[in-house]
Amino acid sequence: MRKQSFLYRKKGARMKHEYLECGKIINTHGFRGAVKLESFCDRPRDLAALPSFWLEERGIYRPVKVNKASVLGAFVIAELEGVTDEDQANALRGKIVYAARADLGLSEGAFFLADVIGLPVKRIGTGEELGTILSVDTRGKNALFTVKTPFGEALLPNVPAFVKLVDVEDAVYVDPIPGLLDGGAENV
Repeated sequence: MRKQSFLYRKKGARMKHEYLECGKIINTHGFRGAVKLESFCDRPRDLAALPSFWLEERGIYRPVKVNKASVLGAFVIAELEGVTDEDQANALRGKIVYAARADLGLSEGAFFLADVIGLPVKRIGTGEELGTILSVDTRGKNALFTVKTPFGEALLPNVPAFVKLVDVEDAVYVDPIPGLLDGGAENV
């Protein structure tokens, strides 16, 4: 996975984008126009299940129907409508693919990691603001939030021991150990 670093702001208010990054076309597959994708989803099968991908060019998103998709290890192999040969598939190499929020289902209590970027981080119980989430890194087993604090940047693991509640309309509520978000362990 890769580090996502983008703030969604509109006139001081949080804004949810209609499209979310869900993968990247990294190569062609075969000679009939199939593409190989790196999945940014928790499970590659979620990417393979989408009815269409959205490609962005100069701020305009256009849908591309997925004719067939399958999981190959950590990757997704997809046949896209209108892409019928290796040259057409190769022209898509390096493109980020997006999913429409409407095509993605969330279970109760779940959230999109992209929606926490820009949220304040508050101490559970007191509501004291400790910082703001700048980015999310999903390369490890658990997501890792980069939090901008008055003392600099800190890494906050998205694990129940620290992150107690994520309210994408309000804040990420945490119970940090001393030194994690307050400028150092010298306060212990």
